[in-house]
Amino acid sequence: MRKWGWQDLEQGEASTLLYPTMLENPELRWSFIRKVYSILSIQLFLTVVIAAVVVSVREISYFLVSSGLGLAVYILIIITPFVVICLLRLYYQRHPLNIFLLAIFTIAISAAVGLTCAFTSGKVILEAAILTLVVVVSLTLYTFWAAKRGQDFSFLGPFLFGALLVLLVFGFIQVFFPLGKISTMIYGALAAIIFSGYIIYDTDELIKRHTYDEYILASAALYLDIVNLFLSLLTLRSSEN
Repeated sequence: MRKWGWQDLEQGEASTLLYPTMLENPELRWSFIRKVYSILSIQLFLTVVIAAVVVSVREISYFLVSSGLGLAVYILIIITPFVVICLLRLYYQRHPLNIFLLAIFTIAISAAVGLTCAFTSGKVILEAAILTLVVVVSLTLYTFWAAKRGQDFSFLGPFLFGALLVLLVFGFIQVFFPLGKISTMIYGALAAIIFSGYIIYDTDELIKRHTYDEYILASAALYLDIVNLFLSLLTLRSSEN
């Protein structure tokens, strides 16, 4: 008889439970999680490469901010992720269209990250990147540890959504009515806290609630959490200097 939580030596399959109430085959869930994190790793690698190119080739950033055509391209880069994420939610099961949409989504966000970094000092970028890495790894490990002990973080969803709406309004006010350095620091700190919460929430969703055909949506959600956390920390560190 096969027992959950032990290793099946005959088949060589790990059957470790992710959380106490799991009723499915743990091997299938672990396979799904590995698939999501593999896609996420490719997304993050692509983001680092594209952002590095934008930062290194100064002509790209200057073109986008100093000419009418460049401004139009910049607006297109900003709008594209919002359009594509809607399409992803409709066609996340349509292969290879879902992969193509995820690629466009990643490239557009990577270009936006590169443009942000192009006007930020290298020291601040490095500090924000290290902080992001530490926070993401720590919160991910914590969420897996907590889930295995029966804790559930689905209750965070409504609170995080409400906090995100407040953050968006705050950011909108900042664009048209700048409130100064202190308010920018507050904005960056609040954003970092909110997206840290989203990392816990979306990791918990990945472990317990995402179905096997939602790997694209799970990857996109975690990718957005990580990128937004990095940009929040970048804003926070930039406002301190």
